[in-house]
Amino acid sequence: MTAFAGGEDDLPALEAGAAVRTAYHAIERMRSHGSEGRGVSAGALDLLLRLSTAAQGISIGGLARAAGVSSRNVTGLVDTLERDGLVRRVPDPADRRSVLTEITPAGRAWVEAFREPSRLAMRAMFDGFTPAELRLFRDLCLRLAANQHRLAERLGRAEGRP
Repeated sequence: MTAFAGGEDDLPALEAGAAVRTAYHAIERMRSHGSEGRGVSAGALDLLLRLSTAAQGISIGGLARAAGVSSRNVTGLVDTLERDGLVRRVPDPADRRSVLTEITPAGRAWVEAFREPSRLAMRAMFDGFTPAELRLFRDLCLRLAANQHRLAERLGRAEGRP
């Protein structure tokens, strides 16, 4: 990696990026394994978890913004989840032209059945980490995500996007 970095100064950041990517893939493999065995993709799982903690339904646009994906992507996921009886579309009481997506009782039951295996898997994934290390890891990951968000905004403005 030193040759790619072009020198020692950039090497730690490149190695950290590679380590984060490796950890991300390991966690996603574990998450996918648990959700796909239950007939739900990782993207659909993300929507179900968001909806399970919402006090009321969420619009497709709101789900897309929260997940960082396109509305078209979320629409396809909601179509699948609705067909499986895990979510439903309901009229938005604040806007007659709009609909919200909410989790169904079957969707809540699905999330509850997924919760314990997920908890056990994450405990195993982070075996040997102290609570302080886990908090530090979480904080560093959130800082990294915030940096990426700021960079994406700056790049978007440089390309003339609002």
